[in-house]
Amino acid sequence: MTDEKKKKAVKPVTEVKLRSYPKIIFLWPLLIASAVLWPIQAFSKEPLQWLGIFWLMVLFCNLFVIAFDFSSAKFFILILGIVILVLLLIFWIIPTYGFPELADITWNPGLTANLYMAITLILGIILFFVWLGAQFDYYKLERNEIYHKKGIFADAERFPVKSLRLKKEIPDVFEYFVLRAGSITLLPGRADEVITLHTVLNINKKADQIDFLLSHISVEPDEIDA
Repeated sequence: MTDEKKKKAVKPVTEVKLRSYPKIIFLWPLLIASAVLWPIQAFSKEPLQWLGIFWLMVLFCNLFVIAFDFSSAKFFILILGIVILVLLLIFWIIPTYGFPELADITWNPGLTANLYMAITLILGIILFFVWLGAQFDYYKLERNEIYHKKGIFADAERFPVKSLRLKKEIPDVFEYFVLRAGSITLLPGRADEVITLHTVLNINKKADQIDFLLSHISVEPDEIDA
């Protein structure tokens, strides 16, 4: 019953395009943070402390997501570790050593508006070309074939879908949270034909669309048993 409801919920499609992106795509929160903090800092003569600390926190989180792959098990272990750390902080460290006043924290990263502007422009240009490159390098699944387009003038590759198998993976929970990203492996038939696409955005939606497409593959008359 659940599978039937899922199939009904999927919008009918005649083709599915799959694009693989590099991990730098996950720096988009840093791009947005830099673009927002840039004009705010521009109105202040001195570097604002809370802006710099916030920007560094976003940078840390972004690099953390890119540097490590957290499966579901590792993710829950990390959450458990954070909970234990918070409990130790509340019930032991603060009662024993006290909690520092925010006014006593005088460290200022000293990040200027020029830095925010530079990061915004650099990341904006890089992510734009990453997006642009993905528009000319993709796999398109149709009802009768898999079409691989690579480059503006490059030749296209074609694979049959008659015995296509699909494997969907979410190797990193954080990447899934940020962009609903995961990996898709396509096995068109022969053992030497394995297509692995990393960092496919909206992974669940793409997998559902492929399932819908494969469940409605047209059958040629000569394939029908006499």
